[in-house]
Amino acid sequence: MPRIALYTLVVCVLAVAAAVVSFVQGSWLGIVWVLLAGLSSNMTWYYIKRDRAGAGRGKSVTG
Repeated sequence: MPRIALYTLVVCVLAVAAAVVSFVQGSWLGIVWVLLAGLSSNMTWYYIKRDRAGAGRGKSVTG
């Protein structure tokens, strides 16, 4: 798994945790955290799929 995919996965998990905390406290700011979690989740899948597709074609040494 590429490093950027791990970073976006961490951001996704933290955003979900922040959304839960926001909603438990009664704040509607949690909606922003949910949107950020969705965006980072999509980014994670994109980088994972891109890495798998590149592995089949013979990646260059520089990345």
